[in-house]
Amino acid sequence: MPGCKRLGSLVELREYVSIRRSYNLVRQETPSSQRLTFEEFAILCKLEAEMSPLKTSQIASYQGSLRPTMTHRTNHLACLGFIDRHEGAVDSRNVECTISPAGRECVYSLLKQTCDHIAAGQPLSRTTPERLAMYVEAMGTVFCKAGDLVLLSLRMSGSGATISGIVNMLGLLQPTVSMSVSSLEEVGLVERVGVDQGSSKVLLISLTNNGSRLADGVAASIHDIVVRRKPRSNA
Repeated sequence: MPGCKRLGSLVELREYVSIRRSYNLVRQETPSSQRLTFEEFAILCKLEAEMSPLKTSQIASYQGSLRPTMTHRTNHLACLGFIDRHEGAVDSRNVECTISPAGRECVYSLLKQTCDHIAAGQPLSRTTPERLAMYVEAMGTVFCKAGDLVLLSLRMSGSGATISGIVNMLGLLQPTVSMSVSSLEEVGLVERVGVDQGSSKVLLISLTNNGSRLADGVAASIHDIVVRRKPRSNA
């Protein structure tokens, strides 16, 4: 609306992919027993930014997820000692969550590592962990599976990409990308096209018309993400 001040900035698609790629690389280097999904990482950023406990229902609303999904995520974080949970003062069925000291230590470490993994020249390569936390919290409102990320990478590449090219763009493991491509191919969203390059033929993965429409929809949801600025403290 004219005259309204924007409370933050919109996330650019390349910024989104840059952060997801870096976190995927960090996650691969993390012991399996300590690994967090991106959504769990975002929950920690959300709880760290809040001044009071959040109900499980509030966190579910924030991420647009079903209650059982959120229960699973918060159970995992609690088992790792990253959040504390207790019954709500009014409704004992609605558990309230706060980030624990171990959770604060974990989230800062993940933020710093993610910053360190953003290559020079890539979007947000010079950002700080504090600012990255605002991005991750905002990005937690949109759930993107590995297949969605593959669609986005193909949309950004334009003319198609090899499996190894997608792996490099997204920071995912090759088996994950290969399985995602196979699943997308089965439902008609991508196709494999042999392209002659000199004396050899390279197999490129390309979006079909249906895949392009779906990729556009995923990209649109990302373009709607708003990174809200922290209120300035009065001097």
